[in-house]
Amino acid sequence: QRRVMGDSVFSSLFRSVPTAIMLRCVASSRLALLQTGRSRSNLAWNSSQRYFSGTSNKVYTSADEAVADIRSGSTVLVGGFGLCGIPEHGIASLLKSGVKDLTVVSNNCGVDEFGLGVLLKTRQIKRMISSYVGENAEFERQYLSGELEVELTPQGTLAERIRAGGAGIPAFFTPTAAGTLIQEGGFPIKYNPDKSVDIKSEPRETRMFNGREYIMEHAITGDFALIKAYKADTRGNLVFRNTARNFNPDMATAAKITIAEVEEIVEPGQLRPDEIHLPGIYVHRLLKGNSYQKRIERLTLDNGQSIGMAGEKGDAAIRRQRIVRRAAKEFKDGMYVNLGIGMPTLASNFVPPGMKIELQSENGLLGMGPYPKPGMQDADLINAGKETVTTIPGSSLFSSSQSFAMIRGGHVDLTILGALQVSQFGDLANWIIPGKMVKGMGGAMDLVSSGSRVVVTMEHTAKGNAQKILSECKLPLTGKRVVDRIITDLAVFDVDKTRGLTLIEIASGTSMEEVRANTGCSFQVSSNLSEF
Repeated sequence: QRRVMGDSVFSSLFRSVPTAIMLRCVASSRLALLQTGRSRSNLAWNSSQRYFSGTSNKVYTSADEAVADIRSGSTVLVGGFGLCGIPEHGIASLLKSGVKDLTVVSNNCGVDEFGLGVLLKTRQIKRMISSYVGENAEFERQYLSGELEVELTPQGTLAERIRAGGAGIPAFFTPTAAGTLIQEGGFPIKYNPDKSVDIKSEPRETRMFNGREYIMEHAITGDFALIKAYKADTRGNLVFRNTARNFNPDMATAAKITIAEVEEIVEPGQLRPDEIHLPGIYVHRLLKGNSYQKRIERLTLDNGQSIGMAGEKGDAAIRRQRIVRRAAKEFKDGMYVNLGIGMPTLASNFVPPGMKIELQSENGLLGMGPYPKPGMQDADLINAGKETVTTIPGSSLFSSSQSFAMIRGGHVDLTILGALQVSQFGDLANWIIPGKMVKGMGGAMDLVSSGSRVVVTMEHTAKGNAQKILSECKLPLTGKRVVDRIITDLAVFDVDKTRGLTLIEIASGTSMEEVRANTGCSFQVSSNLSEF
């Protein structure tokens, strides 16, 4: 009762009630608390304090019981990356409960018919705080039509905002997104039905450290967290499996009440202390899921066939394969490399014999192996493109916040990613076409601001021969003066952040006139120009 009434009222009441009566009331309340899980749930939380359950029993019999006190208007942190490691049962119970006006913090929002996508469909979510819209057509439609508030946040910044919230750090400075709309503010969070902007993002405070610009980001905390782990003991200590760890441990630390669902619950002592990934201090409610669908978004297999561009034939496939093969020449022995979705990922298939690189994936994998053989796929093991992958001897697995600490800290040597536009001074745009296409920045803003070498792979022109290499990007930036090299199907340019572009290689069979006609800015030509 002290948690509800406050100390002063409680103290006055305590002094006015005979001790024997008070003790009987406390005993009766405690007995009722132990007899019903629903009463336990009702002790929940207040706005300024962490949850204290009043009992050491964390195990709930059902997800419905565990989420029963999540109210309309709550902020809910939800673990998972794509459909990997999502709390399927907690989401299903929220759907049944009918709570509305939720603010949901999650890297993405599932797909149209599964994961958090089902809550979008029933209009139970008011605001999404995410890094990636991806292929969820309903997510994109609701945002562009003004039905849904969306706060897009760089993936590494999202992970760190959540980690900071759990660590009691109210804000921090990061180089990620400096010089972009995230810093400047004014990005549409919510549209009106007539496409005008209803709610805009606020500009970020900036500060210079060691001659470099940083922006301030505020921590994220939530009323509840729904997370998924592989195994737990009854004290709430958790073990995650493969890349299903992702955002889950970070979400758990930043909520007043964390509800963890697992595939197996064991007694204390059956988990070795050194194999526990998340201590039970962060977990308030625990439940065992009876079954999990574990859907795979992009089942990608090694069928023993030659590597090509799926669904593409003829000139398009030849052009893209030329880009991919040239990109592979950027690798050097011993490099730690992050490869973006699409063509960059395929470059790993052309690593020269005898060379060893380690591939880092933002969702928590270092030492990424090839696609699995048919029948060997694992829904708990995917890459950042949500494709099924494998591990190799020496691989390691970790959380999303640790993954981006590697990236932000400059420990990744090379990043190769795609682009919509690149400027002559290395500005990059690759995450949104305002009012038309919203995929989200994902981890791209973090990767290109890390200080590691950045190489862009893309076709030289867009549909209709629209130029993509420009004097100045026309689309919102992913990063300002961040690109070091551009590889297209026609040419390879080195980028000087003050002097501009230098053509260093030209595709076999391509004329200089063709390169100039399809490039929207001036460039120098190297005296050592070669063919590729």
